[in-house]
Amino acid sequence: MYQVIEKDWKLFRKLLPGWQEAYMERLAKEYIELLSSDRQASDKFWELDQRIKQDKRRTGVLARGVSRSNMFQLIINLIYEETISEDDLKEFSESLRENIHVWLEIDRRYRDE
Repeated sequence: MYQVIEKDWKLFRKLLPGWQEAYMERLAKEYIELLSSDRQASDKFWELDQRIKQDKRRTGVLARGVSRSNMFQLIINLIYEETISEDDLKEFSESLRENIHVWLEIDRRYRDE
């Protein structure tokens, strides 16, 4: 298990709110696009309802139980949800970035089998 260093923990806590805000802004634009479509009002309403139910549980909207011990997993979740990319981790320690990259590569290979 990766040991989170203090610098990475402080940086994560600093960046997380901005990442979440940017993600929610992107979701809001997707909702606007959905509501602006030519589909029937009822179809738009129920699709939006379903999307919001799904989206509000995502780490990019609501990171539950943010702690040093689950920071690594939260970053993985944020990457999978496309809230952030590996490029967004450039300010973090090389060790963290490398561990994240290796974990993602192993998981991708596993999923492709």
